[in-house]
Amino acid sequence: MKITVFTPTYNRAYTLQRLYESLLKQDYKNFEWLVIDDGSTDDTKKLLNSYIDESIIDIRYYKVSNGGKHRAINMATDLAKGEVFFIVDSDDYLTSNALTRLIYWFGTIAGATEKFAGVSGLKGYSASEIIGNTFAGNYKDALYFERNKYKINGDKAEAFYTDVLRRYKFPEFEGENFITEAVVWCKLAENDYKIRYFNEIIYITEYMKDGLTNKSAMIRLVNINGTLFTYKYLMSLHKMPITLRLRYMLNYIKFYIIKNIEN
Repeated sequence: MKITVFTPTYNRAYTLQRLYESLLKQDYKNFEWLVIDDGSTDDTKKLLNSYIDESIIDIRYYKVSNGGKHRAINMATDLAKGEVFFIVDSDDYLTSNALTRLIYWFGTIAGATEKFAGVSGLKGYSASEIIGNTFAGNYKDALYFERNKYKINGDKAEAFYTDVLRRYKFPEFEGENFITEAVVWCKLAENDYKIRYFNEIIYITEYMKDGLTNKSAMIRLVNINGTLFTYKYLMSLHKMPITLRLRYMLNYIKFYIIKNIEN
């Protein structure tokens, strides 16, 4: 089973070396590294070309005009050669057995009678300190919006079947470059696609000061049409727990008021 490790990047030449080195150390070798450069103005292109020249791992690099991570994912799912699609951000890196463990866990859902979009390991601040919370036991099968029910809180390391993601694209709004990934992950859940969550740290992350997580509120305001679409869509999902739907409704009202005040 071939894996596409996908990295969207923007002006992160100073962090990519750590990710590259972690890919070189992978136990599992049947993967490609697909990088979409979202309009960087630093030395990202020069750096990626130097990695390609080394010819150690299979790398494909594309540079596009800045359009946001969601557009990069839409493009990458069409370009991907792997059966598995694993998003690894440019400021993060993998444990040396990350891809091996993904393949193992994909093997456990092969031929399942239930619908699965993929599997997910844990993200950690280190190899021993998890981000968020998790459940007791080895694994849990859940819809994306059942995560709170099973104490699966915080960012996780999801890997998806590529052919599933190709059928569920992110909406794109002209002039905007952000929409939350929850739009697609929840759409998968609404269509009964589960994820097998397993209790192993495979992905190490560091929340950068210039990252999306640390600028969440401001980004949602700047990309107001995508934000309103997101909350309106999420609160309409019938399988979504009512408490979450109410939260999204309140967020929709808040941003709707802000938009109309500004206009």
